[in-house]
Amino acid sequence: MSRYFTEDHEWIDVDGDIGTVGISDYAQSQLGDVVFVDTPLEGRELTKGDEAATVESVKAASDVYAPASGTVLEGNAALVDTPELVNADAEGDGWFFRITLSDPDELDELMNEAAYEAFVAKL
Repeated sequence: MSRYFTEDHEWIDVDGDIGTVGISDYAQSQLGDVVFVDTPLEGRELTKGDEAATVESVKAASDVYAPASGTVLEGNAALVDTPELVNADAEGDGWFFRITLSDPDELDELMNEAAYEAFVAKL
């Protein structure tokens, strides 16, 4: 499995042609306590860069963008009742949605973990 990051602080774990998407630990720390998450509906077609989900915290609301194009397989149902999972495990159980990738070559435009850590260090 490979993990990639965007400059908007989304991550995508890729296993074959399936991508699991969430926000980085850095992003959740900037948001503060997450109180609501709206994930995309199953079957929705996303193009890289589309607004795919919304996350609301006590500080602000923020859009989550699709790091790659594809079809939504599922949203993380656990976030409906426990949005704080994003704070507890942003890069694990706090994932937002899964997609079937339609253009895996788009991943080449994203950062690997080391590049993302260097990116965040400059912020």
